[in-house]
Amino acid sequence: MKIKKKILKNFLIQNLLALIAVLYIFIVRITSNIKIDNVQIPQEYWNTNKPFILAFWHSQLMMISFSWHIKKKINILASGHSDGRFGAMVGSYFKLNNLPTSSNIKSISLRPIFKILKSNNYIGITPDGPRGPKEKVSEGIIKIAKSAKVPIIPIGYWSSNRFNLSSWDSFLITLPFSKCNFVWGDPIIIPSNLNHDGVEKYKKILENEINSCIKKAKKNTK
Repeated sequence: MKIKKKILKNFLIQNLLALIAVLYIFIVRITSNIKIDNVQIPQEYWNTNKPFILAFWHSQLMMISFSWHIKKKINILASGHSDGRFGAMVGSYFKLNNLPTSSNIKSISLRPIFKILKSNNYIGITPDGPRGPKEKVSEGIIKIAKSAKVPIIPIGYWSSNRFNLSSWDSFLITLPFSKCNFVWGDPIIIPSNLNHDGVEKYKKILENEINSCIKKAKKNTK
């Protein structure tokens, strides 16, 4: 197992695997039908050049760039470990720019994040990442949105043909020739005077909104 991990962490091997993953994702995109619901929600922010934080579960990262309809990239907060670096390699071929972080929110430097948002660009956060628990919102995204005074916009995704990896997040792999659906949710405004109880409240609100978007996407791909 240790030998396998060392091989997978090798820079050349990672680049080769990333290229294979990119080709696979392009095949899925070309052969599948992708529908996006409520795109007018982010479109209002894109048209007026206003920033927001995109929120989605870690398991739905594979296809997320196809929900994005502007030239500006999504700056994704991602693990600085080998799996995060692999994601950065794959994402560079699409509209994703990875921002390496620690798994500990206290170790994350917020200055680059605020700088990106202040320059009217966009941050993408998987609030259950980088290591879980699965589909549970951590407080980091709420605190960032509160301090930066920008809304969080949730999104959910589903595909008719898929399987899940046996990873901590049950990472969703969309198969070619799928019917795919993204559902955008309404913006969530975080009050600037939020206390601890308020943070817990908004964690639950965001969790429910992401799950609601996924539920609608599932219904649309039957």
